[in-house]
Amino acid sequence: MVGRKSWRMTLAPLLAVPLAAALSAGLIVLLKPLLQRYALARPNARSSHKVPTPQGGGIAIVGAALIAAALLAAFLEIGLRGTEGTALALAVLVLAGVGAVDDIRPLPASLRLVVQAGAVAAVVATAQGRLLPEGLAWLELPAAVVAGLWFVNLVNFMDGLDWMTVAEFVPLTAFLTGLGILGGYAPEPTLVAGALLGGLLGFAPFNRPVARLFMGDVGSLPVGLIVAWLLYRLAAEGGLAAALILPLYPVADATLTLLWRLRRGEKVWQAHRSHFYQVATVNGFSVMGVVTRVFAVQGALAALALITLLWPSWPVTLLGLVVAAGLVGWLLRLFATPRRRHEGARA
Repeated sequence: MVGRKSWRMTLAPLLAVPLAAALSAGLIVLLKPLLQRYALARPNARSSHKVPTPQGGGIAIVGAALIAAALLAAFLEIGLRGTEGTALALAVLVLAGVGAVDDIRPLPASLRLVVQAGAVAAVVATAQGRLLPEGLAWLELPAAVVAGLWFVNLVNFMDGLDWMTVAEFVPLTAFLTGLGILGGYAPEPTLVAGALLGGLLGFAPFNRPVARLFMGDVGSLPVGLIVAWLLYRLAAEGGLAAALILPLYPVADATLTLLWRLRRGEKVWQAHRSHFYQVATVNGFSVMGVVTRVFAVQGALAALALITLLWPSWPVTLLGLVVAAGLVGWLLRLFATPRRRHEGARA
């Protein structure tokens, strides 16, 4: 028999998705005139757009997610333990604030990095669960902060194409929400995952190619932090392989691009169009062609993550990781190859 608490914890994420989606879309409609006036993104070396387009839609995504999660947590009596929820909310707001300023008036990279590191450290230090054994516990905080800091920034780097962030993180958050509803993930992060999923869905119609609104740093930085926390919680609950598989495409694209730019001696902090998904548009792929492929691969990665959770033996885990790496490698190679070569090979 399902208890009252279990019933509430199942209902919360189901309500969070439509509530956050409605709030996100509503906030965008209200804020768009202001964004059009004060937060225009003008084309630069990194841009895929050719005309000035308002950015800052991430305000609606993050605001809707926080409001929906807070309302439902209070109404259904679901609370994050200790200081975890407070630290996460404050860190998200800090990154959103820094991103908002940077969208309007670019800040020094060193200042952004320091603030981001502080926000990530606060979230990691208060998060429930740990990954490393007691003897190595001293290493976990610095390692997790470095990984979290990179994840926050790579989500920002990967937000350079219409619907790209939607394609990457709607499958991931939908998977975590469904996993929690079925009892395979803690109720608190399940609620947050559902709220973030709703926020992204509410934003999606406005960012559909050709986008009328961009997310901006005000959205990509806090979205990266929330997803990093969700994955950390999943890993701490015994789903390390799943947590590695779920974000593998954006992690691989951003990390390989960074390493190759370093190898070429390029200034990695400067705007560029070297990511695989950006190169794909130069190689003849349409924007929709890129994002639909990313969405499909992210869906397949979610299926592989589920397999590692259902059958948590080392052979299954290893196989899941290998197949996931092969699938992502195939997509990266596809994007890096001029499309006419594929068409010539089929002719």
